[in-house]
Amino acid sequence: MTSDASPVEAPLRVFVSGAGAVGSFLGGLLASRGHEVALARRSHPAIPSPGSLVIERWDGRRIAASARLVRAARDPAPDVVILAMRQFAVADAVADLAAWPAVPVVTVQNGVGAEDLVASLRPAAPLVAASLTSPIEQPAADRVAWLGRGGLGLAVVQGPVEPLLERLAAEFAAAGLPTAHIAEAAAMKWSKLVANLVANATGALLDLDPGAVYADPRLFAVERRQLLEALAVMRALGLGPVALPGAAVPLLALGARAPAILARPVMARIVGGARGGKLPSLRLHLRAGGGPSEVAWLNGAVATAGARLGVPTPVNRTLAALVEAASADAARRDWFRGHPDRLLAALAESAPPA
Repeated sequence: MTSDASPVEAPLRVFVSGAGAVGSFLGGLLASRGHEVALARRSHPAIPSPGSLVIERWDGRRIAASARLVRAARDPAPDVVILAMRQFAVADAVADLAAWPAVPVVTVQNGVGAEDLVASLRPAAPLVAASLTSPIEQPAADRVAWLGRGGLGLAVVQGPVEPLLERLAAEFAAAGLPTAHIAEAAAMKWSKLVANLVANATGALLDLDPGAVYADPRLFAVERRQLLEALAVMRALGLGPVALPGAAVPLLALGARAPAILARPVMARIVGGARGGKLPSLRLHLRAGGGPSEVAWLNGAVATAGARLGVPTPVNRTLAALVEAASADAARRDWFRGHPDRLLAALAESAPPA
């Protein structure tokens, strides 16, 4: 006797390294779908192990999940590892996975560079790049705040990982997170970088909201120049902006290229309400007192690639240097905070308009 019923797939074993806000969010969504999720939190407050995790949506709904808390990688090997720490901590996190050299990895970092690093350190492991556009915060160890719609892009970087990617995409979508399979990983990551540039470095240095940055014609000119530089680097790389769930990057690129008198009012409205109340990452970083930041993989990555390709990127280069200086020096942070004229003067000196 035969059966036409499809076999039931076993739950995925998921190891989330760097389970802060983003890692706990993605791991929590998968756990809510019945998958076995382990959250590795070295520097985050603990939750009971096994413990409950609640994802609070912007619309008032709550998603409950149960996940194990661990301190490091351990046997048995999982089906997939999600790397969700900041860029500067990726190498150390990959070193902790030495016992699992062939386990597929998903990278969720902002900026560009994580995929190249992971691929070089784990050449035998399948690799998926991910770009998350939903604004996420972690108000407590056992709670994640999902502040706005957004979504997730997934793209193959290396290895036979299509079936896993498609399964992850289906599970995230079933948990309520719009998810898309993006054809080209590099185009996806650079498109997300362009979106991450918006009011990020300028807002961090000035301690201003994105809407306030875009409402100032002088600061909008700075924003527009940094976006145009990034788009020029993408063209030199042979990449075009692609739409991500919750982030219409091609429209952002079109706005950056439009005359400022037309683009600024429209972009100011869009940018002002795009983050669901969450502060941009670099502003949160400087408000927390500085230290290592992601700017080297955002504005700094644009400047580095531009130098290699012969594309001028003075605004991105200057903003990266200013954020790095402010990260290291509280007096420098205080100097720029609330003083657009000082930032504009610094830019005029090192990145004068063409």
